[in-house]
Amino acid sequence: MANNDVKLIGAWTSPYVMRAQIALNLKSIKYEFLAEKTGSKSELLLKSNPVHKKIPVLIHDDKPICESLVIVQYIDEVWSSGPSILPSDPYDRAIARFWAAYLDDKWFPAIKGIGMAKEEEARKAAIEQVRQGLAYLEEEFVKSSSKGKDFFGGDKIGYLDIAFGCFLGWLRVTEKMNNMKFLDEIKTPNLFKWAEKFCADDSVKDVMPDTDKLLEFAKILIAKIRAPQN
Repeated sequence: MANNDVKLIGAWTSPYVMRAQIALNLKSIKYEFLAEKTGSKSELLLKSNPVHKKIPVLIHDDKPICESLVIVQYIDEVWSSGPSILPSDPYDRAIARFWAAYLDDKWFPAIKGIGMAKEEEARKAAIEQVRQGLAYLEEEFVKSSSKGKDFFGGDKIGYLDIAFGCFLGWLRVTEKMNNMKFLDEIKTPNLFKWAEKFCADDSVKDVMPDTDKLLEFAKILIAKIRAPQN
């Protein structure tokens, strides 16, 4: 299928937008990136995603598709001639979707919880949840998903790689802000190697945000959230 008219509404700071970017890059799809300004929502965004009013939104032939994982699946199905993103086996697809849902529902909220915590007890609980999640994913990578390959998707980046890897920028920021390491060669050796290969991939390296730049954005964001409300 021809690329036709492909646009992506997003922001460089959003890991969810990065998912769509990586999927498009994997399929070698040319697209126009429409950057949203921080703290505001464009008329196009509100028109394209009136329900959630959130990025990312993929616009293909003037038809909007919303929600990051839905977008990734759409890209995989529409441009089927490119490398497959979702596993071909139904069971493997189900497992990949399970872990993607876990990342969105439990793990990444814990990452955000570390920065947002006002009490030390809540911060420690969030840190433990992040560490436990990485232990789960380390085991999953070794046990079933990787099958001895470089990625969860096998020899090439796949669905779970995208769902997880998009959060690596924010994981690094959290490590810097809290002077700790979550991914290391001792506790999570396989994920440590996986993260290096993921970030170096041609589909990823140009859309993975610079850690220091993202750190400055995070500091401003947290300060605004913690500021007393008038």
